[in-house]
Amino acid sequence: MAVKIRLRRMGSKRNAHYRLVVADSRKPRDGRFVEEIGYYNPTTEPATVKVDEEKAIKWLKNGAQPSNTVRSLLKKTGVLAKFREQQQ
Repeated sequence: MAVKIRLRRMGSKRNAHYRLVVADSRKPRDGRFVEEIGYYNPTTEPATVKVDEEKAIKWLKNGAQPSNTVRSLLKKTGVLAKFREQQQ
């Protein structure tokens, strides 16, 4: 099973917010997911990002591939740096 960490769109039209979820890459964007690890709200000023670091690092260690947007959010929150430190 190819696992990805990606954004799941929530909210109403023109008022989107997202949940960071771990999902099978073959499932649809808003379909079934394995675990929720955080959220992202780009409509607030500044944008709100909350990530459960322990869960994110656990899934990265297990081989989950983050999408491009999630990768940038993980860099911004410092989770990716902690993951790389633990790898060395």
